[in-house]
Amino acid sequence: MIPPRQFEGFMRNYQDMVYSTAYRLLGNAADAEDIAQEAFLKAYTHFDELRDNPAAPGWLKTVARNLALNHLTRYRNRWRVFSDLGREDETAGGFAERVSGPDITESAAATADQRRLLETALQRLPAAQRVPLVLYHFEQLSYEEIARRLRISVGKVKTDIHRGRATLRRRLQMDWKTELT
Repeated sequence: MIPPRQFEGFMRNYQDMVYSTAYRLLGNAADAEDIAQEAFLKAYTHFDELRDNPAAPGWLKTVARNLALNHLTRYRNRWRVFSDLGREDETAGGFAERVSGPDITESAAATADQRRLLETALQRLPAAQRVPLVLYHFEQLSYEEIARRLRISVGKVKTDIHRGRATLRRRLQMDWKTELT
């Protein structure tokens, strides 16, 4: 029998990491909570192996990522709708030209305010752009691994990441400009 306090401590130690992994991929707090809960249910069944294992955080992150990707796969048709909307946003009458502001650099993103802006802008990306971008930059998966997991071509992965970066850059510039006023 697993001591409840031990598992509770285990959950507290890793709940933010598991939730943020799911949230970045899903862009929805309720779905991320469900995925986090499911990940910890799996952890509970394997707790004897995970309890003192230094690989537990990696195992949990992988489980959360896989559960989130499985969830997204069930809703693949939504991706197509969001991708179409993303293409409309990119071509909407010189939107990029109306936005002027400094580029958000990696060093600037280190501040708490800009991290918040980044997370907010990231969550507003269409799923077809956000998911590959998160998998590439936050989960450090290769283009090939992302393509395999999402069951799309490597070219589509590269295109979605490129479009996601461009959309994210525009939104960050707009948000940063708004924040200054």
